[in-house]
Amino acid sequence: MKIFRRCYLFFAYLFLYGPIFVMIGYSFNDTKLRGVWAGFTGRWYLNLFQNQEILTSFYYTLITALVATLISVLLGTITSLGYYFLKKPHQAILINLNQLPVFNPDIVTAIGLMSIYQLMHLRLGLFTLILSHVVFCTPYVILSILPKLKQLNPRMIEASLDLGATPLQTLSKVVIYQIKPGILSGALMSFTLSLDDFVISFFTTGSGVSNLSVSLYSMAKKGIDPSMYALSTIMLVLVFVLLFIINKKFDGLHWS
Repeated sequence: MKIFRRCYLFFAYLFLYGPIFVMIGYSFNDTKLRGVWAGFTGRWYLNLFQNQEILTSFYYTLITALVATLISVLLGTITSLGYYFLKKPHQAILINLNQLPVFNPDIVTAIGLMSIYQLMHLRLGLFTLILSHVVFCTPYVILSILPKLKQLNPRMIEASLDLGATPLQTLSKVVIYQIKPGILSGALMSFTLSLDDFVISFFTTGSGVSNLSVSLYSMAKKGIDPSMYALSTIMLVLVFVLLFIINKKFDGLHWS
């Protein structure tokens, strides 16, 4: 039975992480053909910085993810605080409404946003792309912050005000400090979702502006440039480094 559990765990991890290792291997493969190993090379990493299409897509991806994350975290934090101080019946209704975009299929959200932009005569481009990412990232930020707010002891807020702190000081030094792990989790989730999104980006961006997922879809029709594997590998390493730094920095915080 113990061997069966270990085998099951091994194949589960192999299924989850196997494609990632295959992609890393392709980034060092000295051929554009998939399924054929032609020797080790690092030229795709050098070609990456000479491929203007990929670099431009990466630029738009990064700008969109950063701006959308900042706005989503700000809106999500303010909204979560508003939910927390509402009465129970109203709070439950709004929380359920917040979950609709989470469970709603991306294709429905994408078509809905595209229809609104056309109705408002907005030109599809970077602005509509960022706005769309804010729309679908904010509910996830709220869902990350609300559990931390529910763990917050209301007496701490009362004690802070009784000891002479202003409402703004109480908010920044007591409430925000206590829910900081939830805010950080929401920011990471928002950033990851924005980097990963394809469907909403495809329907809400215009010509000349595309993120990596849309560019990769276009490349798939004529053959994926191995430089894209190199870029994906670099991004994967950066994510691991970022998670390591965050875990070290917040090692003393209680995340549950």
